[in-house]
Amino acid sequence: MNRRATSAAGACLLLVSCVSRKPAEEPKPMNMNSDLHSYSQPGKVRVRHLDLECDVNFAKKILEGVATLTIEHALDAGAAPLILDTRDLVIDKAEISSGGDFKDAVFHLGPAHEYLGAPLSVEITPATTRVRVHYSTSPNASGLQWLDPAQTAGKSHPFLFTQSQAIHARSWIPLQDSPAVRFTYDARVRTPQALLALMSAENDPKARRSGEFAFHMPLAIPSYLMALAVGDLVFHPVSERAGIYAERPVIDKAAKEFEDTEKMIEAAETLFGPYRWGRYDILVLPPSFPFGGMENPKLTFATPTVIAGDKSLVSLISHELAHSWSGNLVTNATWRDFWLNEGFTTYIELRIQEKLYGKRRASMEAVLGRETLDRNLRDLPEPDQILYVDLAGRDPDEGMTEIPYVKGALFLRTLEENFGRERFDNFIRGYFDHFAFQSITTQQFIDYLKENLLDRNKPIAARIPWQDWIFQPGLPAGAAQPSSDAFEKVRGQARRWFKRELATANLQTAGWTTQEWLHFLLFFDSNQIDAGRMADLDARFHLTESGNAEILAQWLLLATRNGYSAADRKVENFLISVGRRKFLKPLYEELVKTPEGHRRAEAIFAKAKSGYHPISAASVTEILTKELENK
Repeated sequence: MNRRATSAAGACLLLVSCVSRKPAEEPKPMNMNSDLHSYSQPGKVRVRHLDLECDVNFAKKILEGVATLTIEHALDAGAAPLILDTRDLVIDKAEISSGGDFKDAVFHLGPAHEYLGAPLSVEITPATTRVRVHYSTSPNASGLQWLDPAQTAGKSHPFLFTQSQAIHARSWIPLQDSPAVRFTYDARVRTPQALLALMSAENDPKARRSGEFAFHMPLAIPSYLMALAVGDLVFHPVSERAGIYAERPVIDKAAKEFEDTEKMIEAAETLFGPYRWGRYDILVLPPSFPFGGMENPKLTFATPTVIAGDKSLVSLISHELAHSWSGNLVTNATWRDFWLNEGFTTYIELRIQEKLYGKRRASMEAVLGRETLDRNLRDLPEPDQILYVDLAGRDPDEGMTEIPYVKGALFLRTLEENFGRERFDNFIRGYFDHFAFQSITTQQFIDYLKENLLDRNKPIAARIPWQDWIFQPGLPAGAAQPSSDAFEKVRGQARRWFKRELATANLQTAGWTTQEWLHFLLFFDSNQIDAGRMADLDARFHLTESGNAEILAQWLLLATRNGYSAADRKVENFLISVGRRKFLKPLYEELVKTPEGHRRAEAIFAKAKSGYHPISAASVTEILTKELENK
């Protein structure tokens, strides 16, 4: 998943050497019943396959489903029940089968927890091979967003999409909702006849809109990669194995923006081994999608805010594609091991960008990521700066900071720089081959790292404090430090302009990339600019009307911070029209810093809330509530 923010202040390099060091906490071997974010006990009874029947009811905004689970018993499981994770599901009936007809089973739905939901316990026998659950979802399911026609690009039909990561799959399917549990699935989805249904499975680009769609996923995946979308969608191929789905008004721009998708796949294969998922398609969702992208296998979900017209933001596609190796192929076994997904993916993303678009662009993107990490290190408490983060008693979404993404990637880049790219690439390819289609822990990674890299090159390994990288806050000494000559020139102009040594009219910006503009704007992240000078920049470069969502979001953040009222209407329109948390959170957090801004934020949220995904709405609600409590 790509949820990283690019709003960052200058580097806070003192954190590299000034954080306190605590004894390393060595991870323990994986206990299949030890996922703190799942009620299920797959070490006793484990789901191996899902057969899903699902009716999409737009009128009631619910899914009405039947989930048939093929299970496997541990040898010592005895009469252990099958325990499934649910969240706000209505359970109508449970049935069991030992190979023949199904018969009614006794089930119990336990008390609901704030974010874990409620355990569904189904009584089974040692001979039970299948369990069938009849259920329906809540209209407010955290993993579903229902959009009315007016909230779509086409304005004629409704739209539904899911977001299962981290633990939201349980809000639309009763499952063992743990990344340690991988299963195959088949599904049959019934929809209004005018709409097209897609899933994280084998999709037929030539599928007819019959009102019923069949899906097959023969490769075992974890529950957070379950995905469904239903809407007035069309398809545009970009190669034999890749294409774009989107609403009709969006499809042409999207296909042009992502036309390099096949080249990205080929670049990744050259670096890290074959793409093992068959097709790689991209679904461009409405702008209410709360994240940049979601790596659902065979069908990446992507925000339309990366369609800039110049391919300057397609690193997001590189990131989601990279998950086909790190995350989808080799998966974190618990959410505490999340860095194994995102650190590897962020590293691979930059390697793909470098191979396709050159070192200059990849270097700029690496520097932006490092600056964002430095901002996170400054703001986060020390325990949350640790890659192997402690999430006991916490929603796993709280671990989705820059730490697993960028600190994880810097760790891998540091290994690459010390051991050499050729040797390190061979290590990563071997890692993906060794753990393919498995969910692994941090301890398993450490064991593999020691055996296949560190112990084979002990003089080099002695220079790398790998324990500090994984178990300590901050960044260890010797951390890789990306740099960009282009950014040095941008920073020089920004500094001179801020000191009034360079007039706005004399800023040399011809040919600047999106990354250079972001670096320029980020220079002023912690510097006050008077409204008059903001107006000068706006008059010269028309930043309030930028069609690039990244540049616009950073400019509007500066405008809000510096009282540039000419952008107020644009701030409101932007917050109402876009649901991506990366943009929403910084703007709302800036607005609520003053009483007047807090009132504006509440008024904007009242207008925008119905168009936000439940995940985004919850984030904004938390910001507004927290500020009220602090006053």
